[in-house]
Amino acid sequence: MRSLTLIRHLVLLALALLAVACSTSPRHEVAQAPLTFIVVRHAEKATDDPQDPNLSAAGLARADALAQRLRDAPLVAAYATEFRRTQQTARPAAEAHGLPVTAYFARGPAAESAAQWKQAHHGGTVLIVGHSNTVPDLVAALCGCTTQPMDDTEYDRLSIVRMDTAGRATLEIERYGATVP
Repeated sequence: MRSLTLIRHLVLLALALLAVACSTSPRHEVAQAPLTFIVVRHAEKATDDPQDPNLSAAGLARADALAQRLRDAPLVAAYATEFRRTQQTARPAAEAHGLPVTAYFARGPAAESAAQWKQAHHGGTVLIVGHSNTVPDLVAALCGCTTQPMDDTEYDRLSIVRMDTAGRATLEIERYGATVP
C-alpha cells in the first residue's frame, strides 16, 4: 500500500514538472528579449491599381528579403496599414514566425500608434510597415528623435529602434535589398 502511494506521488510530481517545463515556451523567452521595432516602407508596388496596388515582382522579392533578414529575430508582432502593398510586404516575415499581420490605420497619428505599440510590447521584435509619408513620423515617435524624410523612390531603408530597460531609445538605419530573379 505504501509503495502504491509513493508511486502516485512520484507520478504526480513528474506530471507537475512536465507541466512547468511545457509552460516555459519560446514565446516566453521572446518576451524577455529587448524590445526592438523594425520600421520599413512597403516594397515596390505594381501599377495594377492606382488606389491600392499589389507589390511588383521586385516588391515581392524585397518582401522575401525582409523575411530573410528577420529570420532569426524574435519577432512577436507584425503591423501594416490597411493597404495591400504594406500587408504583402509584412506577410512573408509574419508567416515565417507564425504570426498574423495586424492592420493599423495609415492616416492615424504616429504618436498614438507608437504609444500603443510600446504599451502592447515589452520585449522581442515588432515589424511595422508603412509608407514614405508615414515611416519617418512613426520612427520619430518611437525613438523620440528626429528622422530624415523619405523620398517616394526609397524602398530599402530599415529603421531599427531599440528600447533599453529604462525606456530610452536608440535609432539605427540600415539598408536591405533583394535580388530580382
